[in-house]
Amino acid sequence: MYLSHTLAAEAYTLVSWWKPLLLLIPFVPWAVVVSKVLDKHAARFILPRQMWGTVHLVVGTVAVLAAISIPMKSEAAFWIGWGVMVVLLIADVVIFAVVTNKDERVPAEFRLTLDMSKWTAAREEKKKAALQGKVELTIKGPDKSLVQAPISGTPEFEVRVAAENLFMRALAARATQVDLAPTGRDNIVGVSFTVDSLRTPAVLHEPVQTKDGPPPPPPGVMTGAEALKVMDFWRAAAKMDVNERRKKQVADITVERGTQRTKVRVTSIGSPAGMRVSMLLDPEAQVRRKVEAMGLLEPQVAALRSMVEDGKGVVLISSPPDAGRTTLFYTVLKMHDAYTKNVQTLEVDVQDSLEGVRQNVFDPQAEGADFGTNLRSILRRDPDVVGAAELPDANTAKEAAKADRDRCRVYVSFKSENALSAIQTYVKAVGDPDLASKSLSGSLSVRVLRKLCTNCRQPYQPSADMLKKLGLPADKVKQLFKKGGQVMIKNKPETCPACGGVGYLGLEGVYEVFPITDAERAAVKSNDWNAVKMEFRKKNLPTLQQAALRKALDGVTSVEEMLRATTDEAPKAPPPAGPAGGAPSARAPVPQKS
Repeated sequence: MYLSHTLAAEAYTLVSWWKPLLLLIPFVPWAVVVSKVLDKHAARFILPRQMWGTVHLVVGTVAVLAAISIPMKSEAAFWIGWGVMVVLLIADVVIFAVVTNKDERVPAEFRLTLDMSKWTAAREEKKKAALQGKVELTIKGPDKSLVQAPISGTPEFEVRVAAENLFMRALAARATQVDLAPTGRDNIVGVSFTVDSLRTPAVLHEPVQTKDGPPPPPPGVMTGAEALKVMDFWRAAAKMDVNERRKKQVADITVERGTQRTKVRVTSIGSPAGMRVSMLLDPEAQVRRKVEAMGLLEPQVAALRSMVEDGKGVVLISSPPDAGRTTLFYTVLKMHDAYTKNVQTLEVDVQDSLEGVRQNVFDPQAEGADFGTNLRSILRRDPDVVGAAELPDANTAKEAAKADRDRCRVYVSFKSENALSAIQTYVKAVGDPDLASKSLSGSLSVRVLRKLCTNCRQPYQPSADMLKKLGLPADKVKQLFKKGGQVMIKNKPETCPACGGVGYLGLEGVYEVFPITDAERAAVKSNDWNAVKMEFRKKNLPTLQQAALRKALDGVTSVEEMLRATTDEAPKAPPPAGPAGGAPSARAPVPQKS
């Protein structure tokens, strides 16, 4: 009887309720640290995660066994075992930190430490984050630092919401650029989106019907105070000097929304009317094209490749503003092998990095040599290919013309209406028709037109009168396409989900590619521009108008868009053939389908 009572007392002592609880006090925090900190640390820096997992498991098992298996029949045995357990668990964490901190794969700033002040600071950051307002965008500055969201309900938070609203509406509209600029009216700033090369007023608010109170602001405007706060928000995110409102500042930031990541080039510059801020979305993607995806027609591709292979003299690259000139400039440069040739550029704003190409940046605000003098310095380094992204003055044209024609190819890019007017501009800038004509090897020009949305475009039979004005045979063209904007869903017309009702989706380039031979050089030297046009016609290469017409015949675009993109002011009806003073007539032979 006495023995049974003794055994029962010992059993009662072993299962005292506070003993298992006391065992959990060190074990649970250790397990949390191992799973939430140490294991993730090993995975992040590609440490031997499986080995360390095994070590932690063995140490935890040994620690628990030590706490319950010390062969001493007294209360002191439990406390000794508990102490051994605590020591083993702490040692496991310390050894992991000491060993992994010596691993070269772990950067110094990410090494583990037992400094409690850092743990306290981390907890404070979490508390601060909990107090912050809910935002939809993750914005990172040029140094990849996170732009923290302000506390909800504060004026700063309202500015953040307005700035995010502007950006998200730009994404929804498929905009490639956002502009905030003074309108000239008191306290009014214009806000516009560039969508498929056309600038349109930004819709910043949903249309609402209000019986009482002021009506919502019209599209494309902000009050001066509101716009200034939004502009300063984006400038601060880009780490610009917010107090500097006159000098040009440029910086890149990153904006993330869910899995969508967008690089944004923020530009701030002053003007007499006030400060202007532009945001270019995915600038590199906008100018990256392969030759096959440029929209060149087959004879133009052959002529361009032949021109690139020749590799001599000056080739002009031109377009009106915002019409694809930079894309063409970069694409042609990339057609040269930058690993077997010395290829260099001189640019004011580098839009994309070209692999293997030395891109020299000219700062017009810095003191020193002008653009032309910098170009001359580059040409003296005996390069094979040089691309001058601008033609800011006559000195630049003269330096390009004086380059060694037989040993160097020089591309000069500038604004002009077409290939012929580009030659006229270049000759005038050089100031010597003989020198200018001897240097020329080709002239390229580009325009961009909007592509019809293939989801909602509408076929129609063109009238004989329209075909006659376009110079097309009425018996061979049975169908063209026009923009739609709506599709039938369950027998009801609905806004096209692909283009948002615009009727157009995406851009297509149309080009002039004219090699210049001795015949054209002789005509240029004598300033006989009609003779130059005649020589261009003999090559049977399409003009801008003919290339755009080919796109309309193929259903890529509409006649209306073709006219808008290839004329300064699109007329209400197709113009008659033979426009005066420009490129060859649209009545010339239509180029073959590409």
